[in-house]
Amino acid sequence: MTKKWWHGKVAYQIYPKSFYDTNGDGIGDIRGIMEKLDYLKDLGIDIIWISPIYQSPFVDQGYDISDYYKIDPKFGTMEEFDELLLEAKKRDMGIVMDLVINHCSDQHEWFQKALADPEGEYGDYFYFRKGKDGNPPSNYRSYFGGSAWEKVEGTELYYLHFFAKEQPDLNWNNPKMKQELFQMINWWLEKGLAGFRIDAIINIKKDLDFPSYEPDGPDGLVRAIKMVEEVDGVGELLEELKEATFEKYQAFTVAEVFNMKEEELEEFVGENGHFSTMFDFSAHMLTFGKHGWYDAKEVEFDAWREITFESQKKCQGIGFLANIIENHDEPRGVNTYLPSYAQNTDGFKMLATVNILLRGIPFIYQGQEIGMQNCRMESIEEYDDIDTKNQYKTALESGCSKEEALEACYKYSRDNARTPMQWSGKEQAGFTTGKPWLKINPNYTQVNVEDELADQESVLNYYKRLIALRKSEECKELFTYGSFEPAYVDKEKIYAYYRSLNGKRVLVAANFGKDAMELELADDNCKVLLSNMDGAEAFGGRLVLKPCQVIVLEEVSK
Repeated sequence: MTKKWWHGKVAYQIYPKSFYDTNGDGIGDIRGIMEKLDYLKDLGIDIIWISPIYQSPFVDQGYDISDYYKIDPKFGTMEEFDELLLEAKKRDMGIVMDLVINHCSDQHEWFQKALADPEGEYGDYFYFRKGKDGNPPSNYRSYFGGSAWEKVEGTELYYLHFFAKEQPDLNWNNPKMKQELFQMINWWLEKGLAGFRIDAIINIKKDLDFPSYEPDGPDGLVRAIKMVEEVDGVGELLEELKEATFEKYQAFTVAEVFNMKEEELEEFVGENGHFSTMFDFSAHMLTFGKHGWYDAKEVEFDAWREITFESQKKCQGIGFLANIIENHDEPRGVNTYLPSYAQNTDGFKMLATVNILLRGIPFIYQGQEIGMQNCRMESIEEYDDIDTKNQYKTALESGCSKEEALEACYKYSRDNARTPMQWSGKEQAGFTTGKPWLKINPNYTQVNVEDELADQESVLNYYKRLIALRKSEECKELFTYGSFEPAYVDKEKIYAYYRSLNGKRVLVAANFGKDAMELELADDNCKVLLSNMDGAEAFGGRLVLKPCQVIVLEEVSK
């Protein structure tokens, strides 16, 4: 494998609206990110991914972009962004922006011109089609519910939107539209961006016949992803994108990809793949209900272990995955992947360890490093997220009570990850001096950066030690390029694997069960590199793991 500059790096995702507010308007800003760069550097972060800060009406929290060349005034100015790039570079950190190019905002100049003349030049930047017998052109359900086709008033035409109706899909069959996007991407890279996180990119390839499919619900619609799964040729578009932009700048790219065809893994993230890496969503997919959040099942340990191990094995020898336990589109990982008895500081450290030492690029989401958790809301009105409101409505329509629908939102809402960052136990969690745009989790008085910095046994200080181990001179090659091999899969509630390179082998073993577990070691001469509990030791070829204990052991040759 050719070594790249981003190999061995640790990334951190900032959701800017909720990160740190410096002007008291209740919304995080670019200056807030700048003020926390030293905090991130001290944590061990190399790459910072910032969720969208472009000009936007914020129907979908900035993923509806009305001008790709402007910073939204909510967050600050372009001059402040340039200063952020400079300050990050001084600290040897790279800034990665969100790239949202499957769709734009209906307020974008292109779409406004398209609406004015759907048959004209800009009409072909989007997908306008005539309806059939008074109905939409086909029976796709958007990702946020309802038809993926929106009627243009006063005409027979509909336009396609896989997401909200305010997010019309861009027509990637139009060469002029593509060139405009490529020019914009290169403009940002010229500024000095390290790269991009690429949003919903699998959706750019469409079957231009827009066929209907067998409905998958009582509404007579089928999820839009069905068409994505059936159509071929997205790789040609992705390769064109890479060659026209990222490749020229050695940019780091991490893709959000669902429903990729299994045989295309190497094309996507191999040595010469479309992207540097892509997120491993295999665990997240275990949280999907058949019809929505209301019928989703709790994540079972065996299924979680099996699917994450399978992802690791499939990617081995091909490329790197980006490993996460949560992001801005998911609830908090400690609530999702830890059983209730393990939702404590020991459990949080355990989950972090098994995830961050996997083969791949670790991504930490803001607040994860202090153990931030899901936030219970009193009513649906306290939620802001468009998808949460839709899921609540779906649950009620399916026969759930308001209490049951709200409980589903507590478990699965994206707003769980979007509550403001908890910087201190002071008023408004130290996030703002004003009224925060979204409710702050009431547990901020117990879970916050300031208190955890002062406590050597805190989740935050453990994260620092864990990242330092991954990047240490003795271990960085092993944890970056070493192979992955599952271990003790016959043991109940044990999540364990080996990382090996050039004769050096390290065991990562964690006990997710309620009872102590004894493991026989392959080597009776081991050195403890890290553990989340005192008194961790391996002796006589045996390892005893207490409940919620994780240990990292290096086999030492005799």
